[in-house]
Amino acid sequence: MCIALISTAHPSYPLIIIDNRDEYLHRPTAPAGWWQEPNNHVLGSRDLARPEQGTWMGVTKQGRVAVLTNYRENVPIGTVSRGAIVNAFLTEPPATSSSPPPRSTRQFVVDTIENQVTKKAGGFSLVCGKLDEPLAIISNRMSDDVDRVTWIAKEKGETVGLSNTFFSDRTWPKIINGEKLMKNAIAAHVQAAEKNAEGEEDLIRRLFEVLSTDTLPRLNCEPVKDEYQQLLKQSIFIPLLGDRAKFEAEMKSLEKLGLAGYVAGLYGTQKQTILLVDPHGRVKYVERTLYDQYIQPIPLGTGDLVFEFNIEK
Repeated sequence: MCIALISTAHPSYPLIIIDNRDEYLHRPTAPAGWWQEPNNHVLGSRDLARPEQGTWMGVTKQGRVAVLTNYRENVPIGTVSRGAIVNAFLTEPPATSSSPPPRSTRQFVVDTIENQVTKKAGGFSLVCGKLDEPLAIISNRMSDDVDRVTWIAKEKGETVGLSNTFFSDRTWPKIINGEKLMKNAIAAHVQAAEKNAEGEEDLIRRLFEVLSTDTLPRLNCEPVKDEYQQLLKQSIFIPLLGDRAKFEAEMKSLEKLGLAGYVAGLYGTQKQTILLVDPHGRVKYVERTLYDQYIQPIPLGTGDLVFEFNIEK
């Protein structure tokens, strides 16, 4: 039950994107970093559970950005990796003197809609575009009409949320609450910054507080994901769900058998990401990892990775 919140409401940051990745916590994942050649212009984490090593959020030195949320569907997962579709947008080769420019956002949208391969993937919404241009939201479960694609970040003052449902679905409390809290966090920071009382790190702190808002109702039963599935739409942040003792016992059994893999037992918000873009094209990208490889909580801040760069023109 991931969530992405996107805003153009801060006067000092034309674009802010924040994201929670909710996942089975033992799913192998690479931390954020610059990718290897020939894609060393791409910054983001990677899902190592599938050979495509797709990502759910990334940005490039040239200012391309993409964020993915999956749909909650009662159908088998598709045969095509959704993360690979994100990769396709981010890994467009940068323009050089001897090569043509990469596809525009609109052309990528047209190609993705017309490409029937995406129909073989599980349901998704993909936000993609340039950091200084409107962003497209495309889906493989919505209309095939490119003229009906939703574009966001078209003007100042927008704040929108996207989770594991259609962008037009306004019934999810985590989306409505996320938009409200992000607006409030930005407004509070702007007010404090005008008095020279807060700086960029304070804005980042406020945005992490939004991503860490836990309003998940507690049931009088074992806190496993299956029991809480219908409630995950209530909360921006998902605390650890699952039976740790059972998980560890299953892991030990696999180790004794000499088997590799991961046990889909413990679930929750795994990573939190904040992306800030200032008017001069400076990008700040912060990824917070909440659990280590043994699913032990990481003290807040000690698992943060911070990247800064200027968009190449």
